[in-house]
Amino acid sequence: MAKKITIDPVTRIEGHLKIEVEIEGGKVKNAWSSGTMARGFEALLVDKDPRDAPYVTSRFCGVCYSVHQIASARALDAAFGAKVPWGGTLLRNLVMGAQYIYDHPLHFYQLSALDYIDIMAVANYKGKDKDLLAIKDKIVHLVKSKDTYPLTPRYKPDQFSVKDPDIVITAVKHYIDAMKMHALARNMGAIWGGRTPHYQNIVVGGVTSYPDINQVARFRTMLDEQAKFINEVYIPDVLTFGTGPLWELAKMGLGGGHYNYLSYGAFEKDPEGKSFVFPAGVIMGLNPANIKVDPFDHKKITESVKYAWYKENQPVHPYRGEQVFDLNKKEAYSFVKAPRYDGKPMEVGPLARMLVAKNPSILGLVAKGAKPGAVARHAARAIETKLVVDACYQWCDQLLTEMTKPGFKIHDTAHWEPPTEGMGAGFYDAPRGALGHWIEIKDKKIKNYQAVVPSTWNASPRDDKGVRGQYEESLNGVPVPDPENPINVVRVIRSFDPCLACAIHLIDPKTNKIRKFLME
Repeated sequence: MAKKITIDPVTRIEGHLKIEVEIEGGKVKNAWSSGTMARGFEALLVDKDPRDAPYVTSRFCGVCYSVHQIASARALDAAFGAKVPWGGTLLRNLVMGAQYIYDHPLHFYQLSALDYIDIMAVANYKGKDKDLLAIKDKIVHLVKSKDTYPLTPRYKPDQFSVKDPDIVITAVKHYIDAMKMHALARNMGAIWGGRTPHYQNIVVGGVTSYPDINQVARFRTMLDEQAKFINEVYIPDVLTFGTGPLWELAKMGLGGGHYNYLSYGAFEKDPEGKSFVFPAGVIMGLNPANIKVDPFDHKKITESVKYAWYKENQPVHPYRGEQVFDLNKKEAYSFVKAPRYDGKPMEVGPLARMLVAKNPSILGLVAKGAKPGAVARHAARAIETKLVVDACYQWCDQLLTEMTKPGFKIHDTAHWEPPTEGMGAGFYDAPRGALGHWIEIKDKKIKNYQAVVPSTWNASPRDDKGVRGQYEESLNGVPVPDPENPINVVRVIRSFDPCLACAIHLIDPKTNKIRKFLME
């Protein structure tokens, strides 16, 4: 007999995500992904000045704020007919590069790694490293005082949990080091953006803050620290876990899903925007031996609201999207809509980008036996973080060169005033995946505004055809031998880096007893 459990909410970061799974024979038989918070920002923008949109949409989130600002600015660029100068593009790239550099290690260390280690193993550390011994003593003291927040796992360690005390205690030290690097990367973005969170410099037509040599030097000095951490700590840690203790999970392809992938592309490498660090493309039905990447066509995007708490409608393109809530709608179970590309559910994010790019490092892991899934997503994040770090060095050099040229520009001032009428779409592949903003302008005001965010693609409910979203499909067949310890369920969902949050509890379907777990 199938047993249903509810995990609500799932993540360790911003937002509200509920996952329900039906377990039979020790495996997930069915799953439902529910976004339990309404987002009404689009409705708030109607009748506002279009130039307000980047600042307002930045407030979608306090974690990935800059990605909404730039996607919104790109939508305005298209609607206003603005051409961003190469200097403005370079500064946009540097701001967004800082976002990637802080976001990916944050996910690995603070939001996901604790699902894979038995923190209590540190008590058995026998080494002589003074820093690690200090961490060991601290954790042992916390255990004795019964106050191990935020390190104690919510779930009991299982067969895939890392119990080697040397690996665990090193991971805990790097957890702490990563927090310092996170703060440093935020400061890197603020050099150009003016402050963090919610930068002030990204606007229609480019950016507003002229750079100077001292800013470039400061950014580069901080970048040197990040490069050392990424190359000597973050990437080796991901490899240690992924090709060592978690290799069996990698070969299982835990949390694969539909194997359809979408990337909008990000980070221009030339003034004409013909080449990108992360190229755009679509993969339908992955064949690792012969990856076929099709061009991205935004006209193929639609959103279904069949199982979402919105007024019933046929799937429509985001330009025609609405924010009309219907809280009494039968069969609905989420505030998240169901975006589809050419009618198909898609995975977006680092793994999608690296597969679309046919990155040799990720394909090398696949050739060795790793299958696309939860562990591969961690590897893809580490790989592309290094790509962004390397690109930031190039952008610093290019910016210094541009600054010496006569007529150096960072903004298209000729296209600052809103048009009487216009439409525009802004696409950007954020750390969590494909992000799109759509705007329609009438009488110089916003007539309609829609955003389809990465977690909308991945966390979508079923569509009008009853096809599961990517989270839901990725959980199908996931082993859960003990329903009271569904650690593999959260491992899969957190591998996507959903921007959702709060505490967590399980509800027993027979007794309604709530089992509470400590928040990490």
